[in-house]
Amino acid sequence: MSENSETTGSADLFGGIALGVAALAALLVANSPLARDYDALIHATAEVRIGSIGLSKSLQHWINDGLMAIFFLLVTLEIKREAIAGSLAGAKRAVLPVVAAVGGFIAPAAIYAALNWSDPRTLAGWAIPSATDIAFAMGVCALLGRRVPPSLKTLLLALAVIDDLLAIVVIAIFYTDALSALSLLLAGLGVAGLAALNLLNVRKPSLYILVGLFTWACVLKSGVHATLAGVAVGFAMPLTRENGTSLLDQAEHALKPWVGYAIVPLFAFANAGVLIAGTSLASLATPVSLGIVAGLFVGKQLGVFAAATATIRLGLAEPPPGASNAQLYGIAILTGVGFTMSLFIGTLAFENDGLMTQVRLGVLVASILSSLVALLILFAASGSRAAAKNAAGAQRGEQNV
Repeated sequence: MSENSETTGSADLFGGIALGVAALAALLVANSPLARDYDALIHATAEVRIGSIGLSKSLQHWINDGLMAIFFLLVTLEIKREAIAGSLAGAKRAVLPVVAAVGGFIAPAAIYAALNWSDPRTLAGWAIPSATDIAFAMGVCALLGRRVPPSLKTLLLALAVIDDLLAIVVIAIFYTDALSALSLLLAGLGVAGLAALNLLNVRKPSLYILVGLFTWACVLKSGVHATLAGVAVGFAMPLTRENGTSLLDQAEHALKPWVGYAIVPLFAFANAGVLIAGTSLASLATPVSLGIVAGLFVGKQLGVFAAATATIRLGLAEPPPGASNAQLYGIAILTGVGFTMSLFIGTLAFENDGLMTQVRLGVLVASILSSLVALLILFAASGSRAAAKNAAGAQRGEQNV
């Protein structure tokens, strides 16, 4: 998971708190007399221009297309590190989280699609309930401290990382607009430049930033979602270590607080504003909201737990050390916290404000439900496991007497 688990746990906890505060602030402002000011702010136009070349987008789009590229960069750095030297290194170690993540990605998508099959417009959001929010899920997990075995925390991190990788692939394939051949060619040159920097083991961050910005601008103009440029930069960062550290380590360490405490909360504030006035249980009965709630809260836990249990019983992977089945089930429920990536995919799937309101409502309800139920189950499971250990210890003591 990390060389310093206590530091990582604190960062996860505070990052999750920052995300929750930002989402709550968006909800409060969107349902206050400041609602018009909030709407005007996130839709205000900002322009970057160099001579005759310029980009003009709303503040919300700058956050979603620009700052979220840095989020994807950090996610890619985590994926690469875990795959090469972490919990996903080696086929045997990767089997359980990979199979569980795939199960947890397919089941929610299938549930959402089943509930929206008759409407091609809403069916476009099939991937919304498929991804786990790393910051929120790890933050909730950190609240329980030592009640959650380290092996389960590692499994949850690996699951969330693979979820994000699957989401990246889905975005690249299914949420791409009409393509510009020239911009794609220039973006390809940028990716080739990043690959060359990696092969030459260049360790100057400024060069990756310059080539990365060029690649981002070309990807933005190409029709492929611009955040995928962050993926290219992340995979290009070398992991080869000199004096005990690598450029990938340095970049991850530098970016993590900015992403956790600024970029992701800003994204939440710009995208989580749901008008609650007039909202009722009937609002959750719309196919979009219902599909998201059922997908995240039901589909994720069923897909992850069923896939993980089957993999273990077939002997393809070992169960997480020191964890009970109930605790594993609690972690499976926690993967239903899908805030950041779910909202992000929603912005790609729907441009209609009414549909986006349904997306926000469904994601919020499902994430809250998953968090609360997972906390209850993990707390109860850790208590029963501790009681069982104490009883076993007392029985051994009586036998010794």
